[in-house]
Amino acid sequence: MSSDRLMRIHSAEFQAMAERVLRVTELTSRLNVLPFEDEAGKAELFERILGKPLPPRVTIYPPFYTDHGLNLDLAERVFINQNCTFLDYAGIRLGERVMVGPKVTFVTSGHPVDPGERRLYLTGAPIDVAENVWIGAGATILPGVSIGRDAVVAAGAVVAEDVPPASLVTGGKATVHRRW
Repeated sequence: MSSDRLMRIHSAEFQAMAERVLRVTELTSRLNVLPFEDEAGKAELFERILGKPLPPRVTIYPPFYTDHGLNLDLAERVFINQNCTFLDYAGIRLGERVMVGPKVTFVTSGHPVDPGERRLYLTGAPIDVAENVWIGAGATILPGVSIGRDAVVAAGAVVAEDVPPASLVTGGKATVHRRW
């Protein structure tokens, strides 16, 4: 996992982030129970979650989950299907015309692998999704990944490495890389 950011747990920075997570959890809980046709209510809550209005022609079907919100950058004409999760501590950018299938998870944070550091630090790296990408249902996009323009991520794929433009990636292979 790429770790562009390293935050000490129990620091003032971590406490501020934890408080933001609680506020956003309350806002997304309210968002996810609004009547579907309440466009004004959804727009107001999204603006509070993201810290800015949604760009033109962005479609997001609830339920929608994010832990921070302020680090989620959506371009015009993005489509996000139901039950997607955006853990955006280190930043997530979705380019124009990106389509996100149901139950997709974007994760920008984690912990060090070393057992002694695991409970002491939060790591993070941004996710960047270029224009016209399609991410299939149930895919998981991990920290530090960039997905190139016109790429397709198949349903259920676990993406831990960069995806070249105009390519198809599939699978969720987990392999032992080291032992301790």
